[in-house]
Amino acid sequence: MAVTVLIVDDSAFFRKRLSEILHSVTQIDVIGTANNGKEAIEQAKRLKPDVITMDYEMPVMDGITAIKHIMAESPCAILMFSSLTHEGARVTLDALDAGAVDFLPKNFEDIARDATNMQTVLRERIISVAAGGRAPAPSNRARTNRPTSSPSARSSDSLERPKVTLRSNRVRAEQEQRAVTKPTTSRARSGPAHAVDVLAIGTSTGGPVALQKIITQLPANFPVPILLIQHMPATFTPAFAERLDNLSKIKVKQAEDGDILKAGVAYLAPGGKQMIVGLRGGKHSISVIDGDSRLTYKPSVDLTFGSVAKSFPGKVLSVVLTGMGADGREGCKLLKAGGSTVWTQSESTCVVYGMPMAVDKAGLSDKSLDLETVAEHITNRLV
Repeated sequence: MAVTVLIVDDSAFFRKRLSEILHSVTQIDVIGTANNGKEAIEQAKRLKPDVITMDYEMPVMDGITAIKHIMAESPCAILMFSSLTHEGARVTLDALDAGAVDFLPKNFEDIARDATNMQTVLRERIISVAAGGRAPAPSNRARTNRPTSSPSARSSDSLERPKVTLRSNRVRAEQEQRAVTKPTTSRARSGPAHAVDVLAIGTSTGGPVALQKIITQLPANFPVPILLIQHMPATFTPAFAERLDNLSKIKVKQAEDGDILKAGVAYLAPGGKQMIVGLRGGKHSISVIDGDSRLTYKPSVDLTFGSVAKSFPGKVLSVVLTGMGADGREGCKLLKAGGSTVWTQSESTCVVYGMPMAVDKAGLSDKSLDLETVAEHITNRLV
């Protein structure tokens, strides 16, 4: 069964070109277009698409306002198109907060010139977000064991891409219902809890919302440094670090070359670069490098996880959250070989169960946790 798509954009050229590119994809059916947010709301109610591609700057009604209405009235997976600017990043993060599940850079030159590459990227992203369904709404996912809370890239050629299966609306609803009552699954095999000197979290699709939920719940007295690896363009990571810092009790910053790791500080890997941890002058510090061109992910979870496995043998708590592909699996192998702990996000609370699934299927995860409980487990373990 084809994934149905509604295209929303005020540019007639963009709507037409996107429709043409997707028309030849057998797994995707473009069932409608809209040129502003108000039309998008009406079309979403009438057509009930699996996925909506959404622009953010439109006449009559902007994309973020439209997303809020759609998620309240006729929820579905929404893929945001964003400009590669600081303002574009800020708006995209607001859109993810409002309920969009993922985003793609909006580049008219690429759309006009390279239809084949765009088709591949769009097909993978649309099918993946459709398979995952709409993003979980944390405020509506209360659980009996949930604590009260405070406020683009592809997988590397060397990594296996997990298969994605389309789900019907009925199956999605059943999974969301199970997520409300499903207890945390534990597969702990590593014996007594060991000392932890650093927390490392890797994620991709759905990660900005997941990271915000976790980081904003950590206490000001958090006792170890935190490394955050989110697949994100270079122009987006400064805005994302700033956003997390404003919302959190701990300090959050985009990592810089030479940063000395400090307790209670979260370091976000810069987009388009690799973040490596090592020793400088006897102190654990960060190196920000271009890295191997053969690694498609920049930043790469595998690379950062591998470096902390070497720098903090047996003393890393790592968490792999929602995301496409298998980035993080190879790094988790190194962490487990050294005696460190690996946790993964549960399938029912992932936007895309790709990265955690790769770690789970490799038998590397000590615990599978619902997103709403990750911060609680981290705090209970470390504080």
